[in-house]
Amino acid sequence: MADIRAIIFDKDGTLFDFEATWSAWARSLLLDLAAGDTARAERLGEAIGFDFAGSRFAESSLVIAGTPGEIAEALLPHVPGASPLTLVARMNALAAVAPQAEAVPLAPLLGALRGQGLRLGVATNDAEGPARAHLDTAGVLGMFDFIAGFDSGHGAKPSPGQLLAFAEQMGLRPAEVAMVGDSRHDLHAARAAGMAAVAVLSGIAGSAELQPYADVVLPDIGHLPGWLSTRGGLGRVAETAA
Repeated sequence: MADIRAIIFDKDGTLFDFEATWSAWARSLLLDLAAGDTARAERLGEAIGFDFAGSRFAESSLVIAGTPGEIAEALLPHVPGASPLTLVARMNALAAVAPQAEAVPLAPLLGALRGQGLRLGVATNDAEGPARAHLDTAGVLGMFDFIAGFDSGHGAKPSPGQLLAFAEQMGLRPAEVAMVGDSRHDLHAARAAGMAAVAVLSGIAGSAELQPYADVVLPDIGHLPGWLSTRGGLGRVAETAA
């Protein structure tokens, strides 16, 4: 079992609480596209697996692991006159200012991980621009050695391109990297890349859905130090650091 020398995180549902962040974004987007018509916003929500009235995502919602382009394609038939490019631009603009709720206090946790020599990255199916804006707002942008969105040139999860690009840039073997995420897309990408697959329950998916694809299922990333302490090497982080 290789020592863990780097961690690459999913963003939404992993670093940030999914519902707290993206429910507000979805409501804003759908009302914008519906020109304020709530009945139409509810119908648009159905196209992407979002209950507008209840402000909740279905477990199968495209928003959970899909790219902005995929979400735009689902909405396009319901927004006459729009184009994929204009829809993605509107989504990204709203995403960049979406309120972010940290899954756990990020700065102390990430600081502790970096203090142990771990290299840190982010692999998200969001666009890279909004991802950087979210991390900057949280005050942790500078703690990451690598940030990739679906538009960064490495593909999107569940393909392993983002993860392999991180390992290559860090000069590490994939087996020395842990991928941490809240969806099957994240875990499938980890498996395809040959990395440790760590699931967290701060997203929409439950333990029963994630367990078959994960090496370990944790309540949230605050439990990473305890898991890493069992792996040895640079991953031996004091549990109190979280």
